[in-house]
Amino acid sequence: MKKIYVAGPLFTSNERDLLESIDKVCQDCGYTTYLPHRDAGVFSSDDDSSLTFFQKDLSQLDESSMVVAVLNGFDVDSGTSWEIGYFFAKAKGNPVIGYVDDSRIFDSQKQINLMILNSLTMLTKTLPELQDAIEKLNKG
Repeated sequence: MKKIYVAGPLFTSNERDLLESIDKVCQDCGYTTYLPHRDAGVFSSDDDSSLTFFQKDLSQLDESSMVVAVLNGFDVDSGTSWEIGYFFAKAKGNPVIGYVDDSRIFDSQKQINLMILNSLTMLTKTLPELQDAIEKLNKG
């Protein structure tokens, strides 16, 4: 079964809720998913090493056939940016779908970093639009 890696900031309950909603859309489209905060936990300053989190996320990116990445905010989260770049370079043509529902981003062509923007297969702005994009890629 194909796997989607769901990437995005996960530092607040609202951010995690959005990622979980995206995860549900991906599963409803027939994919297994990797959701970092659910499947590896959330790193805290009390943890001895961040290496465990890094290695788990890295192995899951290698096993995934698609990434769906939340791009909200004035600047894309640095960890999410790294995940997109790594997957884009390693996956050789496998899709990266961006998701942005931030009202501050009204012109994605000018407001999303050009390296991120040009790594995307498509950009979506709503959960139904995301579902349509995944289904379209699944058929193609």
